[in-house]
Amino acid sequence: MDPGLEKLRQEIAAAITGISIHELSRHPEGKWSAVEVLEHLYLTYTGTAKGMSRVLEAGKPLATISTLKHRQRRFFVLNFRFLPQGRKAPERTQPRGTPAETVVNEIGLRLSEMDEMIRACEEKLGKKAKLLDHPVLGPLTGAQWRKFHCVHGRHHLQQVRRLRAG
Repeated sequence: MDPGLEKLRQEIAAAITGISIHELSRHPEGKWSAVEVLEHLYLTYTGTAKGMSRVLEAGKPLATISTLKHRQRRFFVLNFRFLPQGRKAPERTQPRGTPAETVVNEIGLRLSEMDEMIRACEEKLGKKAKLLDHPVLGPLTGAQWRKFHCVHGRHHLQQVRRLRAG
């Protein structure tokens, strides 16, 4: 597994170790619970893996041309590890009520599967190929996808830790 994603997997495991499903399910009014934050991450890993599967099936990158807005957003997220607050998650990554036990038990597996799919795309199409579009950052290489998921995952793990402490 990619070292950055492996470290993220370990951080996720540490953030939820020793906490009950009931505690993970508590949340402030109008905010996601820790398990819903984790489900959001779970869905992003699953979605990226599915997208990479489509790339493999097509036998070519499915990325479009990068716009100036994409390049600016990508620069801040990937270079400064900055995710702006208040952006609503794309519909397909919003919590849907996946059983908490499933999310907790399988999130690390989904992260590993995603990494394997990215690696397979890189092996087939090359490490420099822009493989697939991110809904906000535009076309990304495999390395950029991994870095995005590291930044995004750590951003949300801060939320999980705050909810756990609160």
